[in-house]
Amino acid sequence: MNSNRSESDQTKQITYTAMMAALVFVATYAIRIPNPATGGYSHMGDCMVFLAAYLLGKRRGALAGAIGGALSDFFAGAAVWIVPTFFIKFGMAYICGLVLEKKPDSAATEISGSVLGGAFQVAAYTLVKIPLVGMQPAVLSVPREVLQTLTGIVIFVVIAKALENAKVLRRRAAG
Repeated sequence: MNSNRSESDQTKQITYTAMMAALVFVATYAIRIPNPATGGYSHMGDCMVFLAAYLLGKRRGALAGAIGGALSDFFAGAAVWIVPTFFIKFGMAYICGLVLEKKPDSAATEISGSVLGGAFQVAAYTLVKIPLVGMQPAVLSVPREVLQTLTGIVIFVVIAKALENAKVLRRRAAG
């Protein structure tokens, strides 16, 4: 009986992770604003990456964010960004989830976790862009990356608050 329950819990966790990866993909892929200077694009997926860390915890949330973001780059034809995106979104969500674990019922923690994860993303993408597109385009893309990240943080905080108020979902999972 214990084995069946364990398998059922594992199946649920895999399903939740896959569903969040799909949400990250849709939010990233559905509305894309191309950046010809870098071969990348701005999008709304960051809010779902933060939400994945909030709902699933640092490990599963990071995996969902990484898969969803990388799939978006694949389908958008941005092949050079698939691997960097996978690792950057993983790190972004993992950092956010790590902070969220410290004080899970705090709006300040939600904001600080997403800001730290977002800062990692901005720095990491900038560093990856330097060898790919050059120093000037990399540096000039920072304001756009910051704006995308801040928009994602605001939308994430609004969604998290709405979910908490509606008591639709349990607070984020451990891990």
